[in-house]
Amino acid sequence: MKYPKHSTGKGRVGLKYLSVFGVILLLGLAAWGGVEARAADFVFPSIQLGMETSDDPADVSVLLQTIFLLTVVALAPSILILMTSFTRLVVVLAFLRQALGTQQTPSNQIIAGLALFLTVFIMMPVGKQINETALQPYLNEEISQQTALDNAMGPIRQFMFKQTREKDLALFVKLSDTAKPSDRDEISMFVLIPAFVISELKTAFIIGFVLFVPFLIIDMVVASVLLSMGMMMLPPVMISLPFKLMLFILVDGWNLIITSMIDSFAIG
Repeated sequence: MKYPKHSTGKGRVGLKYLSVFGVILLLGLAAWGGVEARAADFVFPSIQLGMETSDDPADVSVLLQTIFLLTVVALAPSILILMTSFTRLVVVLAFLRQALGTQQTPSNQIIAGLALFLTVFIMMPVGKQINETALQPYLNEEISQQTALDNAMGPIRQFMFKQTREKDLALFVKLSDTAKPSDRDEISMFVLIPAFVISELKTAFIIGFVLFVPFLIIDMVVASVLLSMGMMMLPPVMISLPFKLMLFILVDGWNLIITSMIDSFAIG
């Protein structure tokens, strides 16, 4: 007489996993018991934040300095974009990508990174002046904080004035409803920064227009040839893109453009 089989391979596997799970559970309970036993000997740190009254004006001064420092750190990207050569560089590189017609090549990260490192390279003389006249004397406790800030703003203002058109400065002086300044020292940063930005944008758009001209001619020639051959269904961009890339490589475009942009700041 044959009896049915009640145990299979799957059942044995299930019992095996169940036993392993039981062992892990027991080990976990033992470890937890050890942790509870040692919890009494472990000291947990506590952090408290609060506001207290103070009779010392120096405490208030340190607090205000900390708030000012945090504000400067939060505004650092805007300072980098609006008070350095970054604006012109990133706009020109974006125009170059559109003129080539390469869509997202190079990517936005590469364009921003290249513009950032070129900005550091171009602003290096300004940074050296700030380090010599403001940062190092302040760290050596030779000048006060206010004097250090004034000395640091001097090279930056000089750089911005070289790149700013007088017409743009006159515009914002007029819009600010202030008296006409007798010299550059009387022009505040609230007037200089927007004038510098729109001057940089105009210069960048001029460079972008010059970049578009040769590539536009190639597009027009390719479109005319395709139209004369009756290939109206073939996109001209597909044919002109290799020719534009070949022209850009033959004239060593990256070297030419980077050199021209750096020289534009040096001449300014």
